[in-house]
Amino acid sequence: MRQVTVDLEPGRCYVLIGENGAGKSTLLRILAGLLRPSFGTVKVFGSLEPQDARARIGYMSHAPMIYDELTAVENLRYFGSLYPDRPNLSPEAALRQVGLDPELARPLGQYSQGMRQRTSLARVLLPVPELLLLDEPFSNMDVESVSQMVEMLATFRQSNRTIVLTTHQREHAAPIADWVLALKAGRVASFEPGSPTL
Repeated sequence: MRQVTVDLEPGRCYVLIGENGAGKSTLLRILAGLLRPSFGTVKVFGSLEPQDARARIGYMSHAPMIYDELTAVENLRYFGSLYPDRPNLSPEAALRQVGLDPELARPLGQYSQGMRQRTSLARVLLPVPELLLLDEPFSNMDVESVSQMVEMLATFRQSNRTIVLTTHQREHAAPIADWVLALKAGRVASFEPGSPTL
């Protein structure tokens, strides 16, 4: 990333676009506290150390961090157990938030891509984060699944959560985009207001 300066407001959806290698995923990882900037500073929830705010951040990577041999509830139960001192939603409640039936007993390996993406989102929602960082949440999803994901994200944004997501398909995120940030070679090429309809 090079000379990126941006302020993110609560309750807004910021869409990062750009070609592969533009810096979209890197910026998300820096905001999540997974990478440190080599130059400049990043302040998240008023702290110069994003790690200090990690409990308030939900990060969904491009690679699904779920286990195919387990059911959705088993996956979420496992991930919730990794943070015993953090108040979490129940696996069932998190799955209902993303429109999945917690009684579904099939392993995730038998889920559609849209259902897998929603399970990944449910994992991110377990600790009720205030900042959602989503790397390519619409990847390999059909039109109906994309529409369902967008409606869910609109609901989360209306509850005053901030969303920052990357996508190669700007039109998918258009209904919830308050701002569109275009990156090119690690620099901000443009920062334009969106026109959210949801």
